[in-house]
Amino acid sequence: MSDETPVTADRPDSPIHTTGTDHITIWGSNEEDTVAFYRDLLGMPLVLRQPNLDDPSQTHLFFDTGDGRILTVFVGDRASNRGPQRGGTGSVHHLCFSVAPEDFEDVAQALEDHNRQYNVFDRGIFFSLYTHDNNGLVIELSTDKYDIPDDRRGEVLAKAQELRVEDGADYARDEHMKAALEELGLDATAYDLPDAASGVGGVE
Repeated sequence: MSDETPVTADRPDSPIHTTGTDHITIWGSNEEDTVAFYRDLLGMPLVLRQPNLDDPSQTHLFFDTGDGRILTVFVGDRASNRGPQRGGTGSVHHLCFSVAPEDFEDVAQALEDHNRQYNVFDRGIFFSLYTHDNNGLVIELSTDKYDIPDDRRGEVLAKAQELRVEDGADYARDEHMKAALEELGLDATAYDLPDAASGVGGVE
């Protein structure tokens, strides 16, 4: 079924067209642990604090993720839980935030300095580091392998998908991304990033 669903950067003929991501809200534990992770480790400024307007017993924290998009967290007087999150349909698998390519190795070192475990993978079309926040939520920190303009990202990915299908590959790889950039007339000079395994689970 998935191979039959068209993949394209063209806007669909739908009654609503979103204009971007405004914010994402997650359930948190307490303010101290939440601020320690998102502000003090990941460097997201805390830009607003107010009551949860639906439940004033909770505090609503607003963090700037770096580009004006906001992550908000409902916190209260709850202990953090670093254990694994429950999965299942409708659950959030992970949150992904971008980091600059030139900072990628420093990011890994900072996590080590804070005694946080992480994994690094070359995902073919980008580079990813996975860790957990103070409540066990999977946090991905990704960086582009190439300088992709934000307003062309969907177009580049759709072209990489087209080339992947033509190639008969199970997933988009570096060669598909590089060729997509070249076909679209964009710079295909890769950033200098460390070697890493793909981390694919049973995908050839």
